[in-house]
Amino acid sequence: MIIKSLELADFRNYENIKINFSRGTNILYGDNAQGKTNILEAIFVSATTKSHKGSKDKEIIRFGKEEAHIRTILEKDNAEYRVDMHLRKNKSKGIAIDGQKIKRASDLIGRLNVVFFSPEDLSIIKNGPSERRRFMDMELCQLDQIYLNSLSKYNKLVVERNKILKDLFEHPENSVLLDVQDKQLFEYGSVIIKTREKFIKDLNEIIRPIHEKLTGEKETLSVFYEPNVKLEEFESKLKQARKKDTYAKQTTVGPHKDDFSFMIKKMNADDAIDIRKFGSQGQQRTASLSLKLSEIEIVKRAKKENPVLLLDDVLSELDSNRQNYLLNTIGDIQTIITCTGLDEFVNNRFEIDKLFKVTEGTVSSEN
Repeated sequence: MIIKSLELADFRNYENIKINFSRGTNILYGDNAQGKTNILEAIFVSATTKSHKGSKDKEIIRFGKEEAHIRTILEKDNAEYRVDMHLRKNKSKGIAIDGQKIKRASDLIGRLNVVFFSPEDLSIIKNGPSERRRFMDMELCQLDQIYLNSLSKYNKLVVERNKILKDLFEHPENSVLLDVQDKQLFEYGSVIIKTREKFIKDLNEIIRPIHEKLTGEKETLSVFYEPNVKLEEFESKLKQARKKDTYAKQTTVGPHKDDFSFMIKKMNADDAIDIRKFGSQGQQRTASLSLKLSEIEIVKRAKKENPVLLLDDVLSELDSNRQNYLLNTIGDIQTIITCTGLDEFVNNRFEIDKLFKVTEGTVSSEN
């Protein structure tokens, strides 16, 4: 799968542009605050229906406009596909594939698989559980339609259940609704827990050798799934927590409270350390890079095709060894990279297939 072209109208700071990409390495360079990241964001929205920043549709429409458009031309197995996305301030987005409207945004997810890597991805390691769940959910939703549907239904149930809990004091008769919802929460939550368990197991097989190479065989990295509740206890724990949930006015048990941790062990050490709590910034950055490189391999194995790799000003955050490892790993993957200067590519004698200069919402090809 590759992206052949991207057209934007009234998206962020772009009034109207079209970019034709190479199937190899594409560099978008220019000063800060010119709109380089906005192009990657538009691609990510085309793939996942969501902004990687968590922005709402109305926030990514050009200032003073009521709507924005994204058109992405994809190529897979020598066939072309057109994805049109219509973003509106006060309505849900409209999506069409090859001119045919789709009823659910979820029907788009998985058609274009992207791996997005930015300096902010350090937050996956450093911040709270919600960042790590978001990473895991975003990856699994691109790869597994059953997981996507289960997660969507589960999240809606949690919102509905929390509303009932908040109103229970005034409407105690609604407590019977909780019995029905708990059965559904268990049904969809079980799919989530099982899928996440397998994902972490598969991730460990991939991330360990990658991290060892990145650290010169000095460290090993392991990822541990930390479910809020074990699958075999989920149903009973939901019932036991009913009184607590009523007082808290929220659902306190379930996979929406899951987490996972990153543990590093030096080759000659006896004990591993949790790098979120005790790791250096360098260790956290390397673990983040290992995670993103693993994501590429996970997509390859699951989809039997390469994802599109989006690198947002990442190279400036890495030392030369990690830069070289990342650039050598790209291989035949279509890659779109943003940067402020070209020194890191020139110094590494890195092959650039297509070069674009980004200036104040305009994009010009330089080769």
